[in-house]
Amino acid sequence: MAITRGQILKELVPGLNAIFGTEYSRYENEHAVLFDEESSNRAFEEEVLFPGFEAAQTKFEGQAVAYGNTGEGYVSRYTNETVAMAFSITEEAMEDNLYDKLSTRLTKALARSMASAKQTKAANVYNRAFNSSFTGGDGQELVSNAHPLASGSTGSNRPSTYADLSEASLETALIDIAGFTDDKDIPIAAQGRTLHIPRQLVFVAERLLASPYKPGSSDNDVNAIKSTGMLPGGYHVNHRFSDPDAFFIRTDVPNGMKMFNRAPIATSMEGDFETGNVRYKSRERYSFGFSDWRGVYGNEGV
Repeated sequence: MAITRGQILKELVPGLNAIFGTEYSRYENEHAVLFDEESSNRAFEEEVLFPGFEAAQTKFEGQAVAYGNTGEGYVSRYTNETVAMAFSITEEAMEDNLYDKLSTRLTKALARSMASAKQTKAANVYNRAFNSSFTGGDGQELVSNAHPLASGSTGSNRPSTYADLSEASLETALIDIAGFTDDKDIPIAAQGRTLHIPRQLVFVAERLLASPYKPGSSDNDVNAIKSTGMLPGGYHVNHRFSDPDAFFIRTDVPNGMKMFNRAPIATSMEGDFETGNVRYKSRERYSFGFSDWRGVYGNEGV
């Protein structure tokens, strides 16, 4: 339905003091620290696991060499989706210059709508991280203690028991990340990079990471997390995380959390011959997801 003069009639009232509702500040681009962005030129992108070989075995004199076995593992697919928002304004409203009066506010409202969709879709990958209804290429949810490995064993990117954010739970997470192995059970040099939290945990995170001394203690012990530099990127707040207790650590493992940008945001306008209305549209196309679950460690809290 087109925006009519009756819907924006107050624009014509002399002495109108203010129009509010589109001037709020925004949380800008919070998705950028949650994913590594790549460009895409296809309807979907696929990434496949190649597990390599197990550790080499000792060859005793006179015996045959052991042959390794490998092959392609699971496939992660990113399906690019189109996100769009539009509005239409009547020919009569255009003739009365109401669009000229409203253009800034309408543009801001359209930009807010598009940005909100992107931030929500990005955050939802993390919001669904513990939900078995949303699985990755290996058939497990993003954060699981049962990721199947090519060796026949399983991997985990969560603690054995969930706990709220604290010095102890953060240290457990960093220790677990350092114990990650590849799909053939060979240890990899993984390390945490950034801590990602909902707004409810910002003060806890600040106390844990900002002080050079042990948090919540009168002792002169060092803050081991800070002094070792095991979270060099600090913490980041996401205001669309839905669980007030859950927190995540992004690691330096490549090909973990990814965003594919198929078509950047673009705007267009056209007139409708039959009605004379003018239509405005904003559109972009992208996808969010994950390939290697080792790219993140999650704790649901209690």
